[in-house]
Amino acid sequence: MNKLLEVKQLSVCFGLPEPVVKQVSFDVYAGEILALVGESGSGKSVTALSVLSLLGDKADVKGEILLQQKSVLNQPKKLLQALRGDQIAMIFQEPLTSLNPLHSVEKQISEVLCVHRGMHKQQARERVLELLNLVGILEPEKRLNSFPHELSGGQRQRVMIAMALATEPKLLIADEPTTALDVTIQLQILELLKELQQKLGMAILLITHDLNVVRNYADRVAVMKAGELVELNACQQLFAAPQHAYTKVLLDSEPVREQLPAAKQELLLEASKLKVWFPIKRGFLQRTVDHIKAVNSIDFHLKRGETLGIVGESGSGKSTLAQAVLRLIDSEGEIAFKREFIHDYGVKQMRPLRRFMQIVFQDPFSSLSPRMSVLQIIGEGLSLHFSLNEQQLKQRVSEALQDVGLEPETMHRYPHEFSGGQRQRISLARALVLKPEVLILDEPTSALDSTVQKQLLELLKKLQVKYNLSYLFISHDLAVIRALCHRVMVMQHGQLVEQGETEQIFSDAKQDYTRRLINAALI
Repeated sequence: MNKLLEVKQLSVCFGLPEPVVKQVSFDVYAGEILALVGESGSGKSVTALSVLSLLGDKADVKGEILLQQKSVLNQPKKLLQALRGDQIAMIFQEPLTSLNPLHSVEKQISEVLCVHRGMHKQQARERVLELLNLVGILEPEKRLNSFPHELSGGQRQRVMIAMALATEPKLLIADEPTTALDVTIQLQILELLKELQQKLGMAILLITHDLNVVRNYADRVAVMKAGELVELNACQQLFAAPQHAYTKVLLDSEPVREQLPAAKQELLLEASKLKVWFPIKRGFLQRTVDHIKAVNSIDFHLKRGETLGIVGESGSGKSTLAQAVLRLIDSEGEIAFKREFIHDYGVKQMRPLRRFMQIVFQDPFSSLSPRMSVLQIIGEGLSLHFSLNEQQLKQRVSEALQDVGLEPETMHRYPHEFSGGQRQRISLARALVLKPEVLILDEPTSALDSTVQKQLLELLKKLQVKYNLSYLFISHDLAVIRALCHRVMVMQHGQLVEQGETEQIFSDAKQDYTRRLINAALI
């Protein structure tokens, strides 16, 4: 096989004594998929950005990077601009922040063709339509004038892929291209990349922390830890017989179902014929012409000490259901907490019940105030629900931090001083400090590395036993659902498709949609 890319003794510093990438060497061969894996902060993305010389002036890059035996380091700006998009292209993790919100789909893809291929407007439009069709955008003519915010997550990612493939590059760098996508969309995107890679004969450098993706799509795997390349091997060999201790830890961090604590018979939370319909209004008088049926006549129950998993694609109504149960949005139907009907309760009636039903959100960085210390964040709820003096409040916050595996001394620090996993623990402590009985967890592990994810799942199991907690666990990660949940309910377009015991659903799903979700998760 021909060496397309050669990275030799690459080191990257950002003005600190310790380099963030240390003496990394690997090759990418024409037509192969090389997966670069490791936890956040391991240097994966910095290594990839070095290949494109996108690290900025503050980066001190040493070593050699050769594309078809020609150096790409320390080259003139004009040569690098010609190289980017033409020979090497990149798909970024979050397309909504990578696409220009002010430009249409056509304009953004056309720009690549005009700059690198010198096409005029009509030629570019024909090629854009061809590309959109290639990446599976339905009725591409109708999407030419669409803006990024008008597209779904999967459609935006497909537009990013179309831009990257516009000039048929020899090397495609895909940085976590499926992290924020539903399992079915993730499968479509990965199958699409594999198909296009074979059709165009290009190489792919795939950066991911999803080991299922690596196992099913990579030819070879490079494992990074703390800036160092600790293992490089063929995919099958690496999964069958990992050599480095850290690789073994990574492979061992995949969620595994173990014996769950038995749930009690006491019903804590019940919902009957629950509906959340959002009106669609049109015309000068804004008359209601139809409804978005976000949650449509759902029945469920949750026992004390039980974990109920809610799965489904984006837009299926999972988070809307959670908000309705907490009475954060208006709904129809009956909701009962400990046999007390609360569906008609207003803000004042709900206030004393809030401490018994808490929620932990998907992204702790946006749900924690950057201007408040950990003490203020966790103590805020205590101040609202209890009359505590300063010493008592600090004691309760200290206990909550210890419960989630953080040192009490950290209460005086701010959110930006913590890692993603630590911030999620702070969010958990904020909810637990009130001694709730029901905890709603909305995608709490989706942005975490597999090792941190495993730690958080172990912590949730321990806390469930210690405090007899009941979890309503919302996730699109079916491996996590299988490892943690007693029962599962599957939602699609606001409807309840199927529900039952977790192992029964995974081994003998009755509905086609459930089977598609499970198959797409590659479990």
